[in-house]
Amino acid sequence: MDGYFGVRRENTRYLTGFELGEGEEKVAGNSGQFLVGRDEVVVFADSRYTLAARQQTGGARVEQVYNDLSARWATLLEGMGSMRRVAVEAGFVPYAVWRRLAEAAPNVELVAAEGWVEQLRQTKEPSELERVAAACAVADAALERLLPRIKAGVTEIELAMDLEWEMRTNGAEALAFEVACLSGPNAALPHGTPSSRTVREGEVLLFDFGAQVCGYRSDMTRTLFVGQPTAHDREIYELVARSQQAAIDALAHAIAAGDRPSGRQIDKVARDVIHAAGHGDHYGHGLGHGIGLATHELPSLGRTAPDVPLPSPTVFSVEPGTYLDGVTGVRIEDLLLFDAGERRLERLTLFPREVTVVG
Repeated sequence: MDGYFGVRRENTRYLTGFELGEGEEKVAGNSGQFLVGRDEVVVFADSRYTLAARQQTGGARVEQVYNDLSARWATLLEGMGSMRRVAVEAGFVPYAVWRRLAEAAPNVELVAAEGWVEQLRQTKEPSELERVAAACAVADAALERLLPRIKAGVTEIELAMDLEWEMRTNGAEALAFEVACLSGPNAALPHGTPSSRTVREGEVLLFDFGAQVCGYRSDMTRTLFVGQPTAHDREIYELVARSQQAAIDALAHAIAAGDRPSGRQIDKVARDVIHAAGHGDHYGHGLGHGIGLATHELPSLGRTAPDVPLPSPTVFSVEPGTYLDGVTGVRIEDLLLFDAGERRLERLTLFPREVTVVG
């Protein structure tokens, strides 16, 4: 390749330092898109973003582009030297844009690039690990402060808003994603949305949430009990806890032996525990995902994950669950730092995993 054309917001920040907020790329035009050449990096920005781009991108050249990329495409490529093959983030460039760029410079071959930068991002540098850990600390403390306000009669929406407030006013620059707060049978929705349903005595209360600090994110799920848990709910909770611990133990054993298992292997360890208890059909999602500048990124831990060694050092979630439609749901999720070279496995989400009764 003679060049690389990128448009994905997370890749822009990772390679150039230029920051766009969540979803801002939808209204930013070509601002935040970039070209990597052999000798320089060019970041596109219009008048709304020029100053920020110059402040954030260090050694990159900032080029004024205002919704006229195709008209300027050939000139931009010529200004970066002799470019004949340019890789393009195919998964994020619309077909119509691809076609216009190809027509604007017919002598330049556009080559589909999928996952190139994402592969780089899954291996974390020390500063990245520090930021993920800081985001985890903000989320841990927020849930701790919320506990006294959890009681029967409060609504899911109210608790979700309170948890968001605790994160935003105590160190989070943003949410990693919208807070999920689900009670009783609603907890059977793995990615449900908080409703006006009131929390009731003797039910589970599931929180899935994360903070963002310096661009990097956390992700944690805790299933609490409002009042004393029923025997059935506690049984499901302890099953999910055993499943998660089996996965963590397998990772610890591999680290101690100097091995790097695949995400598929670790997923199977956790899934086998739930399947053996007769709840295999009640656990459909993967065991975990990488996290960093995006909430969901590589590596993947699941049944369809690549059967290749996990990257190192990296951070990923371990989050088995069991969901009984119309009855209850339990998920326990933690972020783990995995460093095979240093033989280090560390849990970054430190809120207790034991059975926790509130209200």
